[in-house]
Amino acid sequence: MAADDESRPIDAGVRIGHVHLKVADLERALKFYNGVLGFEVMQRWGNQAAFLSAGGYHHHIGLNTWESAGGRPPAPGTTGLYHLAIIYPTRAALADALRRLIAAGIELDGAADHGVSEALYLRDPDNNGVELYWDKPKEQWPQDEVGKISMYTRPLDLEQLLAAR
Repeated sequence: MAADDESRPIDAGVRIGHVHLKVADLERALKFYNGVLGFEVMQRWGNQAAFLSAGGYHHHIGLNTWESAGGRPPAPGTTGLYHLAIIYPTRAALADALRRLIAAGIELDGAADHGVSEALYLRDPDNNGVELYWDKPKEQWPQDEVGKISMYTRPLDLEQLLAAR
């Protein structure tokens, strides 16, 4: 491979397709991803696996117990998934997600305004990190003096977010 090939950016059309999570209890995971967040179950393989979607896609989230039935989350200090991020199309849709979390009694680990996005951070029933966010319009993204993105982390006003519903 030529040196210039190594530094060439990836095709702009590349995207992340789905996340597949090992879970301890499929029913418990479905209560969260389907029941609370509202993802639709597209296919289910008994008590071993389920594939969930937003908007009829074949799957955005896969859940399985193939190697993890009854298992425990990884111990602190080990490698693995930090969090999965679920992007909402609008601020109002993110506000609805917050409403769902509150109704289900699910506590947030945090909430942040990153300049480019607003995000809610929480844990699923298997202690996987989950980020729910929406991207602000690109023209609102903060930039430094040379025009590069300049993200930050500031507290997100949850009452103001809920008012966006």
